[in-house]
Amino acid sequence: MINAEFNLVIRLGTAFILGAVVGLERESAHRPAGFRTHTLVCVGSALVMSLSQAIPGADPARLGAQVVSGVGFLGAGSILREGFTVRGLTTAASLWVVATIGLACGAGFFLGAGLTVILAVIALGPLSRLENLVPFIRPERRAVRLNLEDKPGRLGQVCQCLGRLTVSIKDVQIEEESASGRLAVWLTLKLPPPVSLDHVLAQLAQLEGVHGVTSDEH
Repeated sequence: MINAEFNLVIRLGTAFILGAVVGLERESAHRPAGFRTHTLVCVGSALVMSLSQAIPGADPARLGAQVVSGVGFLGAGSILREGFTVRGLTTAASLWVVATIGLACGAGFFLGAGLTVILAVIALGPLSRLENLVPFIRPERRAVRLNLEDKPGRLGQVCQCLGRLTVSIKDVQIEEESASGRLAVWLTLKLPPPVSLDHVLAQLAQLEGVHGVTSDEH
């Protein structure tokens, strides 16, 4: 009995520490789900797995699967949509990983849990900085300003042109210029590696109703 209780303490304590490590990284990045959330998910998952092993006739795999699917609802709550931009996907993924770490701790698979934490922290920290440094991994984003006639279909032509160039629009802001009767349109664009900003600007400038195109580099 004492050995079983000691084993439970070890498993839950390990889950607490490992979940906290991932949570601290998310907390330092000011993400919606941080230190406490990741710690609680990891400890709770470890308890479910330990409980499934302690109850005669219980199916650990089935209970573990319920934990993984249930964490999906929690992860969805950390995903935020701001205009055309979606944030929180990485945090949702880290919550899912923390749940699996907790299950591993609850099953006594400490080596796998520890290695997963190390790899997760690397992916969330150093790997994210590497992603920002290497342009072919993360397509570059550029801000473009259009001086556009205020007529139906003009903005649609701009979107069609960008679509043909395989350029994604991540954000749009529109402001009416009372003096000229035109629209000032700010676009945040995501350019795939083969497409240059100069080429995009040249194509937009040729569109009917576009009276000026500038960018954050021009």
